[in-house]
Amino acid sequence: MANALAVAGPNSKYAAPDAEPAGFWAGLWHGVISPVTFLVSLFNDDVAIYEVNNNGGWYDFGFLVGVGGSWGSAGASMT
Repeated sequence: MANALAVAGPNSKYAAPDAEPAGFWAGLWHGVISPVTFLVSLFNDDVAIYEVNNNGGWYDFGFLVGVGGSWGSAGASMT
């Protein structure tokens, strides 16, 4: 359950000294939970939406796919 609630920030498993950088799946998850993480980050400076220790393009791609899926696409429903 703790892994399901994982967010980017100082307590992130990716912040450990010898941790592998966050990849596609972490980016996807962080994108999916971004609406909730954003609200929490407004009140808690220790919570971040985006994982800084990432592997670059694949994390970014996963993050964008996750954000698109969680925030929706208003343009897709227009006729």
